[in-house]
Amino acid sequence: MNKISVIFGILLLLSACKSDQKKRTLDSKTMLTTAEKIAQAYGILNWNNVNEIAFTFNVKSDSMHFKRSWIWNPKANQVTLISNKDTIQYNRTQLDSTNINADKAFINDKYWLLAPFNLLWDEGTTISNPTEEMSPISNKILNKITLTYSNEVGYTPGDAYDFYYNNNYIIEEWAYRKENAKIPTLITTWENNTKFNNITLSLNHKKSDANWELFFTNVSIKLE
Repeated sequence: MNKISVIFGILLLLSACKSDQKKRTLDSKTMLTTAEKIAQAYGILNWNNVNEIAFTFNVKSDSMHFKRSWIWNPKANQVTLISNKDTIQYNRTQLDSTNINADKAFINDKYWLLAPFNLLWDEGTTISNPTEEMSPISNKILNKITLTYSNEVGYTPGDAYDFYYNNNYIIEEWAYRKENAKIPTLITTWENNTKFNNITLSLNHKKSDANWELFFTNVSIKLE
């Protein structure tokens, strides 16, 4: 075999390797689950850099306005609750009767803010295959997956959430179904998508037929 043949063979081999590498890269992207695509659309790949997240959880209906504020260090699992009545600090690895109610409130409020990430974080769940369906509020065709919790998981076992998302994997509406009931317990929009250090959060949630809104203020994310 002459030198030209050897060089030509090496070039073919390198070309094949590059082609295989490109194929593997493309395959790794197409192999993402729907839950992973949604979580990535909201910036979960940047979550490992988060040192602290703070937010105020608000619910407003007619003349009523309820709010409570949180500071969470996810790496240390340290939580601070600030309300009109009290300030409570605790670690989620050391739950007891003095802080369990605060933790239930924290899990609820955090879920509204970070549900796209909970699609990947939470254990004991099943996620349905995606379908195209009419959304309950805007009445337009959106993609839908259902996240269902087992009867042994969390503070509200057996609950289900229907996520209605667009082709960019951004959630536009969702339905909460207590204990996986057929009729939704609550349906709201997902609005006002805002970036904080490359993490996208939906700050406003509204019902279609009521003067009611759940929203977040005083949001900040600190990185390492």
